[in-house]
Amino acid sequence: MAEDPAPDGWRAYLGQSDQDLLAACEVDRFRASGPGGQKRNKTDSAVRLRHRPTGLESLAVESRSQHENRARALRRLRVAIALAMRESVDLEAYRRSEVFAERVIRGRLAVAERNPLYPQVVAETFDMLEAAGWRLSDAASALGLSTAALGRFLEGDPVVFRAANARRLALGFGALRPSRA
Repeated sequence: MAEDPAPDGWRAYLGQSDQDLLAACEVDRFRASGPGGQKRNKTDSAVRLRHRPTGLESLAVESRSQHENRARALRRLRVAIALAMRESVDLEAYRRSEVFAERVIRGRLAVAERNPLYPQVVAETFDMLEAAGWRLSDAASALGLSTAALGRFLEGDPVVFRAANARRLALGFGALRPSRA
């Protein structure tokens, strides 16, 4: 994580095209160890991205294809930016963004992790949680969700769930417990 994140906030980066975001990164290619046969051990298919403005990093090594790993690393970098960078929100004046509002369906937050807008939804959710002092009920109310729906959304992605619990623990709150759905 960056020691002193860039002051621009997540919107400046998550709105960028993949090409522009990649241009702001140092790209390392290397050989990944593990299963995949001889081809994997002979080609530099693993990709590590370091976003220069924020210092955030992402890594992808799953595929034997460097292109697939670069795409995965970019998706992971976007989520890392969404989790690490906050923009201040006034709880009283808050209005859901169009991107967020369109993903609230029957009281649930419905957006797949592979959806290109997923990082923006995560970032807006974390901004609201921060503004609400990480009280789920207050944040959920402002977001137009039930507390249970917000909890399920956070729980749906292990990376997001760990980040939420890390922040809650840092503030002296108890960790969120997975639902028994």
